[in-house]
Amino acid sequence: MCKFLHMIASILLIIGGLNWGLFGVWNMDVVASIFGAGSTAALVIYDLIGISAIWRIVSWYKGCCEVCHK
Repeated sequence: MCKFLHMIASILLIIGGLNWGLFGVWNMDVVASIFGAGSTAALVIYDLIGISAIWRIVSWYKGCCEVCHK
């Protein structure tokens, strides 16, 4: 289960990182473009990306990553 959560969190963090990169370079928010700026779907995506970041921080702190790789 831990490995699955890491995979999902990593995918969401990549999406979030790419979105921020595009926003920084071209002022383009892909999530808002797809789902609509300020829409419930866009806010859910942003929330999931934030939760993924928190999950990854906690899992690194607790050593969960070593458990997944055994």
